[in-house]
Amino acid sequence: MYHNQVFQHLGVYGFFIYPVILLLIIIEGVWSWRNNKETYQLKETASNTVIFVGYGASKIISAGYQLAILAFAGRFAFYHFPNTIPVIIATFVITDLCFYWYHRISHEVKFFWAFHLTHHSSQSMNLTTAYRINWFSAIFNPFFFAPAALLGFDPSIIFLSYAFNLFYQFFMHTEAVGKIKFVEGIMNTPSAHRVHHGSNPVYIDKNYGGVFTFWDRLFRTYQEETEPVKYGITSGFVSYNPFKIIFHGFVDLAKGKMDYKG
Repeated sequence: MYHNQVFQHLGVYGFFIYPVILLLIIIEGVWSWRNNKETYQLKETASNTVIFVGYGASKIISAGYQLAILAFAGRFAFYHFPNTIPVIIATFVITDLCFYWYHRISHEVKFFWAFHLTHHSSQSMNLTTAYRINWFSAIFNPFFFAPAALLGFDPSIIFLSYAFNLFYQFFMHTEAVGKIKFVEGIMNTPSAHRVHHGSNPVYIDKNYGGVFTFWDRLFRTYQEETEPVKYGITSGFVSYNPFKIIFHGFVDLAKGKMDYKG
């Protein structure tokens, strides 16, 4: 698949997906209001919206760079798999495994946590939290998916698999859905992802899977939702200023103050 075809697919993806995202946020907001859940706060929702817009702009700028890194890695593969249906499915699964380790390292290594804590600094859980993502993460994240290209999987399919992976995770950021029987511990669910966002001691550094949580079971990072979740990072509230939220981790990293989790 040529690079311009990837961008065409992403354009179609955005055209259809963003209205769906907006509609679901509105539906969740109504659900929250009618059930007195208070999952939406005006200032935080405004912050998340600004961060989302900045993230969208960063993706437009960085998509070519990310794909180029994957394509470069693919040149060194000893074998290139054909894009049959089984291979595309395998690519998606391998991409999710790469995401697991990218996500886990983003929590366990202070440098990468400085980027990722933006996502965890929210003290509430709703669909707008899904795109509370640091604008500069694309600088290094393609390197975590490069191993899949080195194995011979199509860089374009890896790129699209990662895009779908992130879209799937959008639905995980909600309190409107309880536990889903027979799926918990296999697929990522809202319950599993609420655990991941918890600053409760029992929830710290758990449930890294993007689409699948059997990676967490395999690598012993799975935790069931067993108590009410306290959202946010352990150091407490950061800010409603979207720029402070984005740069908070970098400032603390420079000061050597990265001893908090989330």
